[in-house]
Amino acid sequence: DVQILNYALTLEHLENAFYSGALAQFDDAAFSNAGLDRNLFCQISAHEAAHVQFLTTALGDQATQPCQYSFPYTDPTSFSALSAVLEGVGVSAYLGAAQFIQNKDYLTAAGAILTTESRHSAWVSSSENHMEPWSGPLDTPLSFDDVYSLAAPFIKSCPSTNPALPVKAFPALTTTTTGSVKAGDKLCLSSPGWNAGSSQLFVAFFSGLSTYISAYDASENSTMVPSELTTEGTVYAVITSVNGTVTDDNTVAGPIILSIAGSNPN
Repeated sequence: DVQILNYALTLEHLENAFYSGALAQFDDAAFSNAGLDRNLFCQISAHEAAHVQFLTTALGDQATQPCQYSFPYTDPTSFSALSAVLEGVGVSAYLGAAQFIQNKDYLTAAGAILTTESRHSAWVSSSENHMEPWSGPLDTPLSFDDVYSLAAPFIKSCPSTNPALPVKAFPALTTTTTGSVKAGDKLCLSSPGWNAGSSQLFVAFFSGLSTYISAYDASENSTMVPSELTTEGTVYAVITSVNGTVTDDNTVAGPIILSIAGSNPN
């Protein structure tokens, strides 16, 4: 449980730095000119700071310390877009970790943070970014390594005294396909961190509690979005070596965050 709480604290430190840094950089006028509510983000920032304090207190002298971060926002608009991404990943992180928490008090505490992160995600997506506040009836759990792979690009260095976490980052996935995709679309995926070789690979799409598998064409660096994947919103995808149950051991690259338009976007 200590490792899981430090995993959660690692993510909370990142979110805390993300919000406090942007709010220090952009004033009320900058947010207002972008059509955004700075007060909303101030409230979320206060929540993230409270999460850090809560977990730090629970862990005592075993608590991990904040790292040095770099975030790619350049203005309030790009900050708001990245906020929705990070909040969504936060929800998936807590949801994925819940099954491993043994202490019921810690499980309740993680659940209390999870529900708040979920409201952050919905509020930012709908009120600020004018998108749907959810991605179907069920949120999507992610593994420790999947979440760390999404967070790692923002982490530049960490104190050497921080406790080691049993996580690793997979090679990143990129796509040249722009905008939302829908069931039946061709999706181009590649990664500079691996060589597909001659083995058959697959793309796993995570949506809610379901996983949809599609064959990966290494000659074209592409796959087809499965016809069964019709829930609109955010979906995570990884390249895997199996056409079956996806685990960290058989994940090759990813995850990448995709936007699914649904079968009938109009």
